[in-house]
Amino acid sequence: MTGKTTPPIQGLRVIDASTVIAGPTIGMLMGDFGADVIKIEHPKGDPLRITGYQKDGVGLWFKMTNRNKRGITLKLSTAQGQEIFKRLVQSADVLIENFRTGTMERWGLGWKDLKAINPRLVMVRVTGFGQTGPYKNRPGFGTVAEAFSGFAAMTGDRDGPPTLPNFGLADGIAAAYGTFAAMFALYHRDAKGSGEGQYIDLSIYEPLFQVLGPQPLQFDQLGIVQERWGNRSKNNAPRNTYRTKDGHWVAISTNSPAIVTRVLTLCGGKAAADDPRFQTPQGRVEHIDEVDGIVANWIGRHELNVVLDEFEMAEAAIGPAYDISQIFTDPQYQARQDIVEVPDEELGALQMTNAFPFMSATPAKIRHAGPRKGQHNDEILGRELGLSAEELADLKKAGVI
Repeated sequence: MTGKTTPPIQGLRVIDASTVIAGPTIGMLMGDFGADVIKIEHPKGDPLRITGYQKDGVGLWFKMTNRNKRGITLKLSTAQGQEIFKRLVQSADVLIENFRTGTMERWGLGWKDLKAINPRLVMVRVTGFGQTGPYKNRPGFGTVAEAFSGFAAMTGDRDGPPTLPNFGLADGIAAAYGTFAAMFALYHRDAKGSGEGQYIDLSIYEPLFQVLGPQPLQFDQLGIVQERWGNRSKNNAPRNTYRTKDGHWVAISTNSPAIVTRVLTLCGGKAAADDPRFQTPQGRVEHIDEVDGIVANWIGRHELNVVLDEFEMAEAAIGPAYDISQIFTDPQYQARQDIVEVPDEELGALQMTNAFPFMSATPAKIRHAGPRKGQHNDEILGRELGLSAEELADLKKAGVI
């Protein structure tokens, strides 16, 4: 992953006028792969700066999500801010925004307004519920999407409440969808030769809804409502987390008959592997307590290193349930450089998640962590847009930047 290469989307200019996680992660992904991403914040700053853990008053989540971006401040609700924003949009390939539905239109910065300025613009509009429908004006965040999509209702223990993740799951999935949609739009504009941009209506709940699989089809055809079932699966068994003798947890999945046979042979011997009750996924699910008991008992009698070695020799899928301290020392993570050191002028050297996926000819690169608030005002608004030092000082005094 070393050597001098040209990032795949170097030359694209992205305006990231979004906040918190989903929208800014689109900008992060595009910046990782070479785009010039300009992060626009309200003069008060993106709320992500004060969300989660901080060090010396610096938000760590912001540092990652806004890496590889140049940062400016601009108050879009002011006439002066709107005029500056329009000038920035003139040279942009992609705009990312996540204001409440109708807000950009109220400011004269809606799709029709911006398309008239730059017909080649691709505008990614991120909202909780989308730009249409009866819920379009509702505020929406990842937590709401995780509940509304059906994810929470099917996650957790059978007798427990619907369960939410304690990280930005829906936001991250929406960001991945938003990124590939933007690239599809750019491909249509450039490679297909249409020469025209378009807007992308990206809700946070719909990508997660799609990732949940064929639930609509199952309900339509069979009337099945997927229920909470802990770490087990109604599709196959054994599939669960199991505790080792030395107190660690491992997760296993057996998605092919051959792996099922090897796991049951390892954990219960030939009698378990040949048990007629366990020969189909449906049969194993029907007798899931017995199947899980065989696996759990064997794993519970052995220490983690033995469990992992034996499963590997049996060519069966298993993974330790790591926390981040264990991830830092794991040789697989180290060999693939999944965590990299990034320089930062505020906090010094930072260790953060690398840019994925790896590409053989045009790999991504993390050049720097998230910028200070307004760090590039002079560079972008001054040298690139041509505003004088006096104009910048007046804008700052007026609270526009």
